[in-house]
Amino acid sequence: MATKNSSSKPPAGADSAARLIDAKIAQLDDWRGKTLARVRALIRQADPAVVEEWKWNVPVWSHDGIVCTGETYKNAVKLTFAKGAALEDPAGLFNSSLTGNTRRAIDIHADDTLDTRAFKALIRAAVAHNASSATPTVRKTRKS
Repeated sequence: MATKNSSSKPPAGADSAARLIDAKIAQLDDWRGKTLARVRALIRQADPAVVEEWKWNVPVWSHDGIVCTGETYKNAVKLTFAKGAALEDPAGLFNSSLTGNTRRAIDIHADDTLDTRAFKALIRAAVAHNASSATPTVRKTRKS
């Protein structure tokens, strides 16, 4: 199965999202498709419970909120972290969208080498940040 979450069943639409991401990767029959496939695998390795979605016509990886999106352009694969400005980035992976108050991005170009260890750490940090800021579910109790 392409996507996973903490329950035994994938979320509604997860299978179709995975198929759309597969199709996008196949459509990009150059370095961009290979790069998108590689970062997808790294995201899944870093967080096996990540949920793959398809929003805004791009792949989206979520866990307690959006972790990042994977956009493709002629000269770059852009990974936009929804709450990237709140994350520590000791390896300096963020190289785009640096002036905003919320998002940060990593632009990967054809000849770039991605620090996979630092990237996985950044994914895990984004997931931890989402979990720490997630609104807890309030369970209603019934009074007798």
